[in-house]
Amino acid sequence: MKVRIAAGASDEEASAIAAALAEHVGASVELYVGDEDEPTATHEADSAPEETPSASGDSRGENLGPTEREELLWEEIEDILEGGPEKYKEQLPEEGKLFVRDRLDLWFDGENDDLLFEDGKFAAFDDWHPRGADTDEDTDDRLPADGLITGAAEFEGRDVHFMANDYTVKRGSMAGKGVEKFLRMQQRALKTGQPVFYLMDSSGGRIDQQTGFFANREGIGKYYYNHSMLSGRVPQICVLYGPCIAGAAYTPVFADFTIMVEEMSAMAIASPRMVQMVTGEDISMQELGGPDVHARESGSADLVAKDEEHARELVSQLITYLPDNADESPPRQETKPPAASPEGIDAIVPQEPNKGYDMTDVIDRVVDEGSYFELRPDYGEEIITAYARIDGRPVGIVANQPAHRAGAIFPDAAEKAAEFIWKSDAFNIPLLYLCDTPGFMAGSQVEKEGILEQGKKMIYATSSATVPKQTVVVRKAYGAGIYAMGGPAYDPEGVIGLPSGEIAIMGPEAAINAVYARKLSEIDDPEERERREQELREEYREDIDVHRMASEVVIDEIVPPSTLREELAARFAFYEDVEKELPDKKHGTIL
Repeated sequence: MKVRIAAGASDEEASAIAAALAEHVGASVELYVGDEDEPTATHEADSAPEETPSASGDSRGENLGPTEREELLWEEIEDILEGGPEKYKEQLPEEGKLFVRDRLDLWFDGENDDLLFEDGKFAAFDDWHPRGADTDEDTDDRLPADGLITGAAEFEGRDVHFMANDYTVKRGSMAGKGVEKFLRMQQRALKTGQPVFYLMDSSGGRIDQQTGFFANREGIGKYYYNHSMLSGRVPQICVLYGPCIAGAAYTPVFADFTIMVEEMSAMAIASPRMVQMVTGEDISMQELGGPDVHARESGSADLVAKDEEHARELVSQLITYLPDNADESPPRQETKPPAASPEGIDAIVPQEPNKGYDMTDVIDRVVDEGSYFELRPDYGEEIITAYARIDGRPVGIVANQPAHRAGAIFPDAAEKAAEFIWKSDAFNIPLLYLCDTPGFMAGSQVEKEGILEQGKKMIYATSSATVPKQTVVVRKAYGAGIYAMGGPAYDPEGVIGLPSGEIAIMGPEAAINAVYARKLSEIDDPEERERREQELREEYREDIDVHRMASEVVIDEIVPPSTLREELAARFAFYEDVEKELPDKKHGTIL
């Protein structure tokens, strides 16, 4: 390194300056004074100065490895990832379930690392893992992640929030730090507008620690407040992997869609032991709240999976019909032709109003092949609630099922339909009503079961839905059934009829009996009475026939059944951007 300074410096001064510069820059220095051609002093550097290493290495290109401090952190993380005591992990295969970390690998593809990040891995760390001390892997005091894993992941190309209980940590029970993680995850979902997955396997709250989380403002009760705030904002999907008791049982019922797993899942407000203490009833967990109970009796389970892999598969299908949040439209897919030819529709639907048939045979000829996805199939079976696609567009189908109880609407079916309509409307999924019903069921038993209350909810949901609606009068549309099934008075974008359709207060047989019973009884000749009764039925049917309804423009159109699919595809496409507003009010009063 050559340096020139002003004239006038002595040789001693030049030598001192050269030495100082050489030490400072770590290189040899030749010092020139004034205009001299030769250096007045030179100084060789003793050694290069020490340099501050960067993250990737130092200036000499040396790569630095992890320090002892980082290696210790990795050891702590690996310990946390091992979960609870080994003895509890060994029990999982006997119950047919995966360890929670393996479950997350199944859901979020461990090889592709679709689990984006985890929050709160070190929750409650100091409570069980004193830093610098060895831990006993089999002690019940182990609390890795406080038994609750939360984070974000990519699922089938969609970003989602998730939580998952670790059943090896105190049976997946909930306590202070885990509760806080759960709440933060929900609150962040409100900010991001991304779906939430709840992978539940929890015995409830840790009773011995309840003062830290039970009644607090930011305690477990806030779960359900946050569920309520998220409801209708983002899809909430819950899968049950074990007996979820008490507080843990509310998350599944607050979720929009709940899946249970055969011979594994259960949910109940109290455990069998508590039930026996309170009521004296001796009952097993599966009898109390297993999949059969909630899929067939209570209606709290939307679907039942055969095993863990099947549960994931069901959710991967379900999410294809749902947007990320209420501000978005549901995702479209490539159009596929129906599984069966639409030309067969008319042959499927009997002309006789009381003859049964399977409505899914009609649906198969209308929707894209492979897109039919039924929810709550074993509950309220006289109404079908399903998602499907027509010309690639998701639709929510509400269809009467004449193969079950003649398609009459019972209380459970009305409740099921109302909730489905409400959810579909919340997530902007258009509705297709396929009407073939004698109306709401009558009788003392259904009155006790709340037919009026549940029927009211179904009509309310239909009235309040602002998504595009198309109604098809497939065959009979009697009584208030036409109201609940999106009839002309309920602001559908179209009401179309098939040639087999009828709209009336009641069917011909009931009507003739109600109006003409006395006059017919006055005819002594049985043959004459039967002939007159038949004439009255035919006259009545002409009055309620779909052609009369079209002539009076009660319905918009009668279509040949073989064209039903293309007719619906055109109508849903035309009205897909329609905007409908409700009256300005806080909210309705019907729940």
